[in-house]
Amino acid sequence: MYAMHADKHRELDENSSADSSEELYERLNLKVDKGQEPLRIDKFLTQRIEHASRNKIQKALEAGMVLVNNKPVAPNYRIRPLDEIVLYSDKEAPGEEIIPEELPLNIQYEDDDVMIINKPPGLVVHPASGNYSGTLINGVAWYLLQKNKALTEQNLPRWGLVHRIDKNTTGLMVLAKSEPAVRSLAKQFFDHSVKRQYIALVWGDLVEDTGTVVAHVGRHQRFRKLFDAYPDGEHGKEAITHYKVLERFGYVTLVQCILETGRTHQIRVHMQHIGHPLFNDETYGGDKIVKGTVFSKYRQFVDNCFEACPRHALHAKTIGFVHPTTGKEMLFESELPEDMRSVIEKWRSYTSATRARP
Repeated sequence: MYAMHADKHRELDENSSADSSEELYERLNLKVDKGQEPLRIDKFLTQRIEHASRNKIQKALEAGMVLVNNKPVAPNYRIRPLDEIVLYSDKEAPGEEIIPEELPLNIQYEDDDVMIINKPPGLVVHPASGNYSGTLINGVAWYLLQKNKALTEQNLPRWGLVHRIDKNTTGLMVLAKSEPAVRSLAKQFFDHSVKRQYIALVWGDLVEDTGTVVAHVGRHQRFRKLFDAYPDGEHGKEAITHYKVLERFGYVTLVQCILETGRTHQIRVHMQHIGHPLFNDETYGGDKIVKGTVFSKYRQFVDNCFEACPRHALHAKTIGFVHPTTGKEMLFESELPEDMRSVIEKWRSYTSATRARP
């Protein structure tokens, strides 16, 4: 069967196994020394990269994921002094085989290179420990087989994920359907040129209308299933989130978040870091009253809001990129899902009624 990638962080539970747009490719930059003797690039990279097998390096070269002086090269290319090498590599370990399953998919756009899917809440993106079936990727595999009767489970084309969003985050994802598309999109994500706009409902009333959170994001040093922000940059990886207030409801605020980087749980961790966790985010403290009085009517209202949106209130509204083949700029937008629209309207009505009281 066609093998995809499983979740690298197998110790994470299914509710926290993926980021709000976590990037799945890394880039390694190397510069050949002046005195380097001519050597096949596959052998050179195998020697230089820890734990890299020659077979994996050759596959990366054949897929065009290795660039020398900004151009793809064959495995038999002989490196020269001062060559600049860029290697794009997925961060995932070899994973479970995919069993195609018929699942409803909200496909907003598709061509030979890319597919745009609007993911609903509660859908895991791809198989991992505890989630071997019923994922978005299981559904996509089935969809491709139905669309092209010449395909079988054994010869599904190599394509895949270049980013992912969390099980309980809704919104747009782009999938690459060809190796050139994987290479192009991975580069765009790494270069931070992909446009990603999220809508979030957060606790509290933000002081400023706009702001930027700059803090490394990495695993929590005590609780390994969680992630944390490290402002001094000693742990984790660089993470930058820009936010803008869209509407204020006193106790909660509707914000737009634009990602400059894509780290695990970045938006959720950054908003918690500045004291405004996402509404109903049980992992990062948003599933309880964070700000406001706790008299009985208010508590009941908040409980009703939790029921209206029984997940962290985060939606991937926009994704934009340069098409891998045509070079055309593509931009896709999606409407807020019903649960977020419902809870926003509840807070809007509550705030209006509260302000109207004498």
